[in-house]
Amino acid sequence: MSRKTISENQSRYLTCERRGVYQLLMISGGMMGAYTYMLRGGVFCNAQTANFVLMAMAMGQGDWTGGLYYLIPISAYIAGAFVSEPLPTSVRKIGLLRWDTCLIGAEILVLFIIGFIPLTMTDRIVQVMINFICSMQYNTFRQAEGIPMATTFCTNHVRQIGICLAKYARHRDTAVLQRSLTHLSMVLCFLGGGIILTAFCVVLQERAIWIAMLPLLADFVILAHADIFQEHDRLGQKPAGH
Repeated sequence: MSRKTISENQSRYLTCERRGVYQLLMISGGMMGAYTYMLRGGVFCNAQTANFVLMAMAMGQGDWTGGLYYLIPISAYIAGAFVSEPLPTSVRKIGLLRWDTCLIGAEILVLFIIGFIPLTMTDRIVQVMINFICSMQYNTFRQAEGIPMATTFCTNHVRQIGICLAKYARHRDTAVLQRSLTHLSMVLCFLGGGIILTAFCVVLQERAIWIAMLPLLADFVILAHADIFQEHDRLGQKPAGH
């Protein structure tokens, strides 16, 4: 791909749609998943499939009270999606920053607060908080340069890698191969984030979640700079997929 083509692609997409922004989100997503599993109850708060499985297993064993508990994190995830739908319009009217940027800032604040919640307190508080922000992130960041994305779990990326490789085997289309590599990069970022955070959990305990703030801080700086200086005249433009 020529430099001219790359430049044209970059100008067509908003900064909040750039692949690098999404890769940083995936790193943080992997860190949050490792944190909740290692230190906050042995669950993954990035997505809800596991909670539905655990609910079914509990109810199947006759533990209806334990099963119904999972309605709490599931409801928090639903609430995150619900809240993140109308807010972009309200933030757009203010005309200072994009909703995407504000959300990253809110995530950083939530993770900062979580770092002060001791491990001796019930894990459910932290689980609900992370469920909520992961849902908002998943619902907000939907496409990276035209490619549908999920920034808090890997299942879709793994599926897309398989689809792209199958198409490449049939048609030898290098664009499809490049797309598969994009999804692979997201999986590797998620994996790397989980590895890094797991190592810090032993040393920092509940404050290990602050490591997950670092990629989010990088994203916030990138997005805020674009909103204020580079793309202020495009604040009303919706990212693809919305």
